[in-house]
Amino acid sequence: MPAMAIKEPSFTVGIEEEYLLVNKESRDLAPEQPPELLAKCEEALRGQVSPEFLRSQIEVGTRVCKSMQEARDQLIHLRSTVGRIADEFGLALIASSTHPFAEWSAQQHTDKERYNVIARDLQQVGRRLVISGMHVHVGIEDDDLRIDLLGQAAYFLPHLLALSSSSPFWQGAQTGLKS
Repeated sequence: MPAMAIKEPSFTVGIEEEYLLVNKESRDLAPEQPPELLAKCEEALRGQVSPEFLRSQIEVGTRVCKSMQEARDQLIHLRSTVGRIADEFGLALIASSTHPFAEWSAQQHTDKERYNVIARDLQQVGRRLVISGMHVHVGIEDDDLRIDLLGQAAYFLPHLLALSSSSPFWQGAQTGLKS
C-alpha cells in the first residue's frame, strides 16, 4: 500500500526592516533624512517604505509573500533601492539593532501621531529607543495548526529574548566582556 502524502500547510510571510541612516563620512546617525529622500523612495517603492520612530530611520516592508524565496527577492530589491537612493544624499543604511556610538539625547522622533503618543507615554524610555528591528509576520491558514505552533513557540521565547536583548556596544562603550 503506497504511503499517503502529507500535505504541506499553506502559509504567507511578510517582513519589515528598519534601517538607521548614517552620514557616509562621519558614520554618525543622520540628524534627519532629507524630505526628498523619502519622496524618491516612495516613488520607487510605492507603499513599501515609510518613516520610522526616529528621524534617522527608514522602514521597508515586503508585500505578503507565498514563499521565503519571494520574501528574499523583495527584501533584496527594497534594500538595494533604498540604499541606492540614500547614497545620492551622502547617506548609507545600516541594519543594526543599535548604532555603535550615537548619542540618544541628540535624536529626534518623527512628528507623526503614533510616534508622538509613544514619545509622550514612554518619556525617557522612548527617548532612548535608538534601535532598529526586523519584524517577520507569518500567516498560517489552519486554525488548529496555528494554535499548536504558537504553543510550541513558547519554548523558544526565552532563547529569542536572550538573542535579541543584547548588544556589544551602547553609545561608544562596550557592554559585555572583552575576550
